[in-house]
Amino acid sequence: MRTLVRPAQYTALALYIVFLGFPLLWLLSASVKSSEELNSLTVSLLPTEWRWDNYSQALERQGLVRSSANSLVVALVSTALVVVIALPGAYALARFRGAMRALGTGWILVSQVFPVILVILPLFLILRTVELTDSLVGLTLVHTTYTLPFALWMLQGYVSAIPRDLEEAGSMDGAGRASVLRQIVFPLLMPGIVATAMFSFVSSWNEFFFALVLLQSPENYTLPITLKMFIGGEGKVALGPLAAGSILAAVPSIVFFSIMQKRLTGGLLSGAVKG
Repeated sequence: MRTLVRPAQYTALALYIVFLGFPLLWLLSASVKSSEELNSLTVSLLPTEWRWDNYSQALERQGLVRSSANSLVVALVSTALVVVIALPGAYALARFRGAMRALGTGWILVSQVFPVILVILPLFLILRTVELTDSLVGLTLVHTTYTLPFALWMLQGYVSAIPRDLEEAGSMDGAGRASVLRQIVFPLLMPGIVATAMFSFVSSWNEFFFALVLLQSPENYTLPITLKMFIGGEGKVALGPLAAGSILAAVPSIVFFSIMQKRLTGGLLSGAVKG
């Protein structure tokens, strides 16, 4: 039975990888095809004519570099704010009992119920009152506020999974509250912090609706808004440059994931060993 199960497992894993990787492979193929070939009825993974100038057109046409820089600044700052705010909040929700915990949990649940379309108009009016509508600062605050409830929910689960006995053992050894948090809790929370940071970064990097409503100046456009500009006024789409721009837009997320994924498992045992 084992000789049959193991090949079946590897086959299923290979099919799953192909299933996940095929859209990216097709996007790579589309990024080096001409618009005529992409609009033709003939379907082929390999291009008949390699059009590497799609990448240069994507970089030159719509200010892709500037909008990428805007998206990167907004995503990094909002991610840092979410982690800094959610970390003590999640610890308090997981460890303390009382009315504030129930109120915080209720706020998290209620905030996930309402769709974005219901809050965008009052949010726009509030930001217009404080003159932050056409501003990266205002967009960063919106991304932080929108991502924070789910980040709190994620980190709360990680904190709840840490046994209280580890903190009590550290206190019995003479460590203060700050030392227990710094040497025991935070190292054990590192995978949760990294996962929360990844979620926050990707959510901000790919966010389109808030940026579409709040930003009016082209110099403040984020990357999703700029990619939308590849669609012409008559509905004509520059498919080749759009695919190339989408590939370039995915590079920062891939780099961020490659840097952060090494820390996902690094803190699982270090806190207990230090404790």
